[in-house]
Amino acid sequence: MQHRSLTVVLTAASLLLAAGCSAGGAQPGKDGPSPGAKGSARPGPSSSAPPATGSVQVTGTLATGLDSPWGVALLPGGDLLVGSRDTGRIYRIAADDGRKTALGSVPGVSPGGEGGLLGLAVSATFGADHQVYAYFTTESDNRIARMIYDAKRPAGDQLGAPDTVLRGIPKGHIHNGGRIAFGPDKMLYAGTGETGDKGLAQDKESPAGKILRMTPDGEPVHGNPEADSVVYDYGHRNVQGLAWDGHDRLWASEFGQDTWDELNLIASGRNYGWPEREGKADGGAGGSGFTDPVAQWKTSDASPSGIAYAKGSVWMAGLRGERLWRIPLDGTKPVAAPRAFLKGTYGRLRTVVAAEDGSLWLVTGNTDGRGEPHKGDDRILHLKVT
Repeated sequence: MQHRSLTVVLTAASLLLAAGCSAGGAQPGKDGPSPGAKGSARPGPSSSAPPATGSVQVTGTLATGLDSPWGVALLPGGDLLVGSRDTGRIYRIAADDGRKTALGSVPGVSPGGEGGLLGLAVSATFGADHQVYAYFTTESDNRIARMIYDAKRPAGDQLGAPDTVLRGIPKGHIHNGGRIAFGPDKMLYAGTGETGDKGLAQDKESPAGKILRMTPDGEPVHGNPEADSVVYDYGHRNVQGLAWDGHDRLWASEFGQDTWDELNLIASGRNYGWPEREGKADGGAGGSGFTDPVAQWKTSDASPSGIAYAKGSVWMAGLRGERLWRIPLDGTKPVAAPRAFLKGTYGRLRTVVAAEDGSLWLVTGNTDGRGEPHKGDDRILHLKVT
């Protein structure tokens, strides 16, 4: 197939969208579904808000000895795919006993700094096509490719040749973004970083510092701000967490610089402020066409990576903060202040994934060059949460 090279051109219509005229997207503060949510098979939310305090119980360790784990994808049936940022390898971890099987390596991965093999996702129609998607850094860019996973082949040779669906996402030593996920609309979403070049976040002709929304083939989708662009919103510093709640609203975690990390409610065409603004303006008064975060943290307390939605709350893994944050929600509003769990217990926390039963898989990130690995690192923990 002809691979799509990313070009982004947004017109004055984007300015109207940034001011609040969404092209079919849910608006922050409202309970409507995200674009494409009609016909979604996702279960509805509970009728009552979650408890204000909640709890976390570590019920076991699924796997140990992982090397720079980053991307995690949940397979039908509950097993996990885990990628190694620095080696480019992908493994399958059995959910029942932690058995690890090597699938193979993603060709072309060029690790360095915060780049390498980053996000993983499985196709929304995995049962039929067996496609695994990967976001990774090459010598020239960040890109998204898909590979056919054939579990019947010998271990280490279970991935087909990569088919690049999107290329040309700027790369940097830092801020490569990297999280990918299929939404309830069966479209592919990707969080990108601004590579350390702050101006790219506000540059609508660049895919850096954005959330991208595309078809499984990497093409623009109806409901995006511009019909010929995969750019969904803009004004981000470094997006590394994506999750949908029970009403199919999209949430994203945001690395701040020196002042505030953020949890954002995402809507089509919105401008989330970076680098003009970090965190809430004037105590949350808004203005200037920017969208305020729903919650914010000092960077020393969070530095968030992956997020998940379970039991009425958004759960956010903290790297520098070395803790798991719980943000209980009633619709789009927190019902209580965010609460931290596991502070300093397992070191840096990279990724959190919701299992089908509402429990969580939590992946540590101590072998990424910035942590202090202990015996057994990195590991996958199983959490029971309320």
